[in-house]
Amino acid sequence: MNRFNARSFALATLFATGLFTSGAALPQAKAQNAGTAARVNGVVIPQSRVDLLMKQQMGRGAPDSPELRARVRDELVSMEAVSQEAARRGFDKNPDVQVQLELARQNILAQAYIADYISKNPTSEATLKAEYEKVRSTLGDREYKVRHILLKSEAEAKELLAQITAKKVTFEKAAERSEDPGSKQRGGELDWTPPASLVKSFAEAMVKLKKGQTAAAPVQSQFGWHIIRLDDERPLTAPPFDEVKQQLAQRFQQQAIEKAIGEVRAKAKVE
Repeated sequence: MNRFNARSFALATLFATGLFTSGAALPQAKAQNAGTAARVNGVVIPQSRVDLLMKQQMGRGAPDSPELRARVRDELVSMEAVSQEAARRGFDKNPDVQVQLELARQNILAQAYIADYISKNPTSEATLKAEYEKVRSTLGDREYKVRHILLKSEAEAKELLAQITAKKVTFEKAAERSEDPGSKQRGGELDWTPPASLVKSFAEAMVKLKKGQTAAAPVQSQFGWHIIRLDDERPLTAPPFDEVKQQLAQRFQQQAIEKAIGEVRAKAKVE
């Protein structure tokens, strides 16, 4: 790869990873250095722009280093040069480009608002622990290793179940006809799961089975008709709180985002 292509690739990568488009850090970003990072055809690139992008990169786990700062500055120079050339050729007057610029502006402002909302409405440790206990209590104390074959019609399911019962075909082979792409290649096998994670009709039929037993009749759900076989069961050991804390926090954050958007939309006059 020559130098030109390497630089172009780096610029494209920064676009793709959101270095120049992410607004999540905007509410916390403040210009720490009012100096000039570079000039491109007389246009100043302020040091504060480098500082902002560095803060975003460090927020993603990148360590602060002279090399990274130099790369960020270099890409900002490339960005400015390309932007100037695009404007010189009139691309900024293109209606599609103007729409994209406006959408980018709106997106950055919206992200700034949401980030500010989340920072002012944090989820407490107590709330996360309470949710953890709530979820853990709904899972029950057993989990099951089960296989199933999903078919579109009851008649088809009964016909295939009869073949399995008569040992004309193995359950695993019959699973190749399943409408469930996630399990058909594994002989219908599902991961270990508690009943609460399954649709009600499926779970109710499953917990009545003994190890190695296939349900005597297909079970209907909103997905179709299931032929179910229980392979094993065991006590359910819930993951410790610290292991799922981040996942719970993300769930609450998503709820906060939806609430923030809902509150603003409720006040908006939409015609």
